[in-house]
Amino acid sequence: MNMHKYEKIWLLFGTATLLVFLTVVGISAFYMGNQPPSCAVTLNPEKVHETAPFDEPGLKQLGDNEYQLTIVASAFNFDVGNNEKLIQIPKGATVHFNVTTTDVVHGFELAGTNVNMMLEPGYISTYTNTFKNTGKFTLVCNEYCGAGHHLMAATIEVIE
Repeated sequence: MNMHKYEKIWLLFGTATLLVFLTVVGISAFYMGNQPPSCAVTLNPEKVHETAPFDEPGLKQLGDNEYQLTIVASAFNFDVGNNEKLIQIPKGATVHFNVTTTDVVHGFELAGTNVNMMLEPGYISTYTNTFKNTGKFTLVCNEYCGAGHHLMAATIEVIE
């Protein structure tokens, strides 16, 4: 079989690229132990309000300047543990978000930060963020969930 010089070059280049890619993925997966996120953290969506820590949503201090914020999303509502829909966090605090939903798929976005998750019934979504700047950050549902979707909001205020 007669192949043109440029075909041979591109064939070698493609094969080399494939081998480099597979080597990097193999090293990352097996040697470094990196794995995709697991869906092992589940709960019964019908019993969310009976399951700890979702039976008492809100902000809890875990240690020095470290907090866990537990939130339950449901039909057009973020239950943050108080009626004012306002959570105050000190500047520089590390917050572990622990969030689930009771009914349909919801979005979870804290505008102005990198906090952005998809909430699915039966699964617990977690995210850790350190707040370095003061200000008010609006928590919104960024996944259409029904007629009252625009009403889903809460505020996180980072204070000195």
